[in-house]
Amino acid sequence: MRFKTNLKNVRTFSKLVAALSTLEKIAWMRLDDENVRFTVIPDTGSQVWASLSMDFIFDSWQLQSAEAQNTINLELPLGPLQRALKSALNGTSASLRLTKKDGIPILSMTITTTTASANTGRDPYSRFSAHNNPRDNNDSHFNAGGDGDDDDGVFAAEPLETHLHREREKIITQDIPVRVLHPETVETIMQPKVREPDVHIQLPPLLQLKAISDRYTKLALASRATSSTTAAVTANFSPKLELSANMHGSLRLALTADTLDIASQWDGLENPELDPGQLNCLLADHPSTKFKEEGPDKWASVRVDGKDWSKVLSVGRLEGRVIACFADDHALILYVYVPQYDDASAEDSVVTYYVSSYSL
Repeated sequence: MRFKTNLKNVRTFSKLVAALSTLEKIAWMRLDDENVRFTVIPDTGSQVWASLSMDFIFDSWQLQSAEAQNTINLELPLGPLQRALKSALNGTSASLRLTKKDGIPILSMTITTTTASANTGRDPYSRFSAHNNPRDNNDSHFNAGGDGDDDDGVFAAEPLETHLHREREKIITQDIPVRVLHPETVETIMQPKVREPDVHIQLPPLLQLKAISDRYTKLALASRATSSTTAAVTANFSPKLELSANMHGSLRLALTADTLDIASQWDGLENPELDPGQLNCLLADHPSTKFKEEGPDKWASVRVDGKDWSKVLSVGRLEGRVIACFADDHALILYVYVPQYDDASAEDSVVTYYVSSYSL
């Protein structure tokens, strides 16, 4: 089993890992000849399934295993990986290698950085100023030749003195402990299956949506603290926010509580066209078609945990477009399309979030 690669798109890779780590401390990473997949399945809360092409974050990789497509399955802690990538952000290059240390499998990240150093002192060339060209004076040591040339081939040795800045290369190694998973173990990790969505809509900027969602959550918590006499009850409480969308470009975020009833609405959003070739039914029979025919008053809704929803929206740091698919009163699926900035012709990678709906 062998895996060795150089890293590219380190900043995007770091943002992805940071978003995943808000949901869980451990992730499953699956490597094969074509893709790298990250899966996060916490005990409670939203699940994540990220599929990236190998050349999105890796360069000049070597991958070898006894499994089909040279598949390697690893369980890795996201915290150490996030810290290692943070160190690599300011480096000139970084590489990743699967190896062993004291019999324990690790992903070893080697980061190359450069630091500027300066030696202060007199510059021996400072006397060669524009107003003091050595070839213009009568110093015989700088005579180009001809009469009076007294160069005897012997030069006086001088100490090296320079104030020029020099770059020094520095190597940093970060070791990330991992577990190599058996293929039979990962067969039980299945992506949730949901019915065809009733509404699909492109979300507004996630950081904007997150700011409003967090505000609603804080208001609900403050209201709960005012009305509750038990601090423990308030600490374990997480408000439920209602997200609704229709097939006419509208999205609504609402909070209803004992003393609160507030909502925000976005209009003019895009309902992307579906690809008939990707559907399990005729487009005319698709639930979203029926929702659209019933007009703008026909909404699909889900109820999400306010604190968990805030973690999900952290994926907004990837700055990709996000399509939300609503299965009314059942689940919300977010497809985050991450562009490959150095190759405009390449297909976007997809990070999929599965968010269950809470019942009333």
